[in-house]
Amino acid sequence: MWYAIFGSDREESLESRLAVRAEHLARLQELQQQGRLLVAGPHPAIDSPEPGPAGFSGSLIIAEFSDLEAAQQWAAEDPYVTTGVFTSVTVKPFKKVLP
Repeated sequence: MWYAIFGSDREESLESRLAVRAEHLARLQELQQQGRLLVAGPHPAIDSPEPGPAGFSGSLIIAEFSDLEAAQQWAAEDPYVTTGVFTSVTVKPFKKVLP
């Protein structure tokens, strides 16, 4: 089943986010190679695809896991979680309808 993972950044997280971005992306690329990643990306803190020093307010990942517990465990091990970039993470089942 698909699961939506919503991570919320702490204030002024850009430097910390950039420091572990490669590790974060490597985990996402692994899901992609397994055919389990639907979409992933950050939420710019301002209305711009390149927010510069304003940074990001969080991220959204939609990926396939065996169950909610597996999705929660995967999210808990993300570098953005373990290094404190995210102040909170919400994982919810997701039903893809379109496209």
